[in-house]
Amino acid sequence: MSTIAAISTATSNGGIGIIRMSGKNCFDIINKIFRPFNEKNNQIKGYSLKFGYIINPKTNEKIDEVLVSFFISPKSYTTENMCEINSHGGLIVEKKILQMCLDNGAELAEPGEFTKRAFLNGRIDLAQAESVIDLINSKTDNEAKASINQLEGSLSKKIQEIRKKLLDIMADIEADIDYPEYDLEEVTNEKIKNILNEVRNDLLRLSNTFEDGKILKEGVKTIILGKPNAGKSSLLNAILEEERAIVSEYAGTTRDTIEEFVNIQGIPLKLIDTAGIRQTDDKIEEIGVKRALKLSQDADLIIAIFDGSKDLDKEDFEILNIIKNKKAIILLNKKDLGDLRLENNEDIKKSCDNIIKISAKNGEGIEELYDKISCMFRKNEISMNDGVIITNIRHKNQIDKAISSVNEAIKSNESGLPIDIVSIPIKQILNDLCAITGEDVSEDIINEIFSKFCLGK
Repeated sequence: MSTIAAISTATSNGGIGIIRMSGKNCFDIINKIFRPFNEKNNQIKGYSLKFGYIINPKTNEKIDEVLVSFFISPKSYTTENMCEINSHGGLIVEKKILQMCLDNGAELAEPGEFTKRAFLNGRIDLAQAESVIDLINSKTDNEAKASINQLEGSLSKKIQEIRKKLLDIMADIEADIDYPEYDLEEVTNEKIKNILNEVRNDLLRLSNTFEDGKILKEGVKTIILGKPNAGKSSLLNAILEEERAIVSEYAGTTRDTIEEFVNIQGIPLKLIDTAGIRQTDDKIEEIGVKRALKLSQDADLIIAIFDGSKDLDKEDFEILNIIKNKKAIILLNKKDLGDLRLENNEDIKKSCDNIIKISAKNGEGIEELYDKISCMFRKNEISMNDGVIITNIRHKNQIDKAISSVNEAIKSNESGLPIDIVSIPIKQILNDLCAITGEDVSEDIINEIFSKFCLGK
C-alpha cells in the first residue's frame, strides 16, 4: 500500500495541528522534511517524540517548529510505520506541512483511510471501525460510553460467542452426515433445537437494544406543537437558554421548523419548534403547518403547549387529537398570568397523563419538564446488556436478518427435514453475523462505511 498523509485536526485555527502519515515509506519521507534539533541523534525509535523543524528540502526554508512522534510497525494505529507531526495550529502552516509530505512521496489520504487500513490489516474488525466515527460524533456521555464499549470489542465478542454456538452445531451436523452408521441424528436434532432457541434469544436481546441505541445516537425526536402565540418559541428559548427563536405578539412568526440538539439530564433531544397549528391563507405559513403535522406523526415525543389562560378552541382540539396514543407531555403555559383556566379542563386531562403548568416567559416549570422527560425515557439508566447496545442501523438490519434465518432453521428442524437441509439456514445465520464484523462483507459496503469518516481518521 502507498504511504498516505492528511491533516487530522479540525480545519480551523487552534493551539496545535496534527499531520499524520502512514505507510512503508513514512520514515523516508519524514527524514527528507524534518530536521531534529539534535541532529546527532537521527535514529528512529518507536513511541518516541522528537523536537525540530519541518523544512522545505529544496530551499532549506523552515516552515514550522514541531514535535514528531514515531510508531513502528506493527505497533501503530494502522499497524504500519506511522508518524504524527505536531505543529502550531493554523490552516496555512498545516497545509504547508501536508504539501511537503505530498511533494516528497506521500499520497493524500481518503476519508477514513487510516481507520480503513487498521481494519484491512486486522487490528480491528468492521464493527469496531464503525464505533470510531460514532465516538467522534458523540453528543452525550452515554453515547460516548456505548461507542467506547463497541470500540473495545463488546459487540464483536458477543457476535463471536453466538457464532461459536452455531459452529458447534455445524460440526455435529457434518459428523452426522459423514458417519451415518453411528445414528446420531436424533441426538443432533435435539441439540440443534436447544442451541437455536438460545441463539434466537441472544439475537432478540441484541435487537431490542436498538430502540435505546437509536435515541442515544440520534436523540429523542421531540416536536413542540401548539397554536400561534401559545409559547412554543419562548419554550425553545428557555430550554436552550438563548434567544434562538423570534418571540413576538404577532401570530404566525414561526413559519418553518427550527431544529436544535440539547442534552436534558443525560438524555439527548433533537428539539424541533414548528409553525403554529391554525387555518391560514398565507401559503408559506400553510406549508409550515403541514410540515408540523407531518413531523408529529414520526415524533418520539410531542410537547404540546397550550395558552392556559384561554379556553380551548378548534385548533386546540386538533392538537389534542394529534397527541392521542402518542408519547406526549402537555404544558399549560402562561402560569405567570395567575389564572390558568385549563388547569381543571376534562378534555386536557383525558388526552394525556403528563400535564405540567409552566411559564415559558420566566422559566417556571422548566425543571419539572426536564424531570418528566427523564422519567419517561430514563436513558441515564440504560441497561447496557453486558456492555452491548446496538446504535448502528446496519448492525440492527444484519441481526434481524439472522433472526429470520434462525426462525427458518427452527421451522426446518421441527418439520423433520433432513439434517443437511436444516444446515442451510444455519450457514446463512453465520453469513449474516459475519457481515457485522466484516468477515463476509462486500467491498462496496466497506467503501460506503469509510466514506462517512473525516479526513485524517
